[in-house]
Amino acid sequence: MSTQMLIRIDDEVKSRLNKLARLEGKTTSEMVRELIEDRIKERDIGAYVDDLWNRIGKKLKAKGVTPAAIEKAINASRKNQA
Repeated sequence: MSTQMLIRIDDEVKSRLNKLARLEGKTTSEMVRELIEDRIKERDIGAYVDDLWNRIGKKLKAKGVTPAAIEKAINASRKNQA
């Protein structure tokens, strides 16, 4: 479900946003939504950590590392710390 949000911006900023949106083939609403989503992603540490784990997982998988091998490495590391 989506909802509406009203914001106030300077006329010059709105004009520049409209031009940029047209150049990118988007509506101003699409541009604003993307900007807000990007800002949230930048500031949301949970999303950052999830993205980091996803990138690490993809790299490990590409190198043929299995979940069992990861579990084994974690367990060995925990034993060494104890």
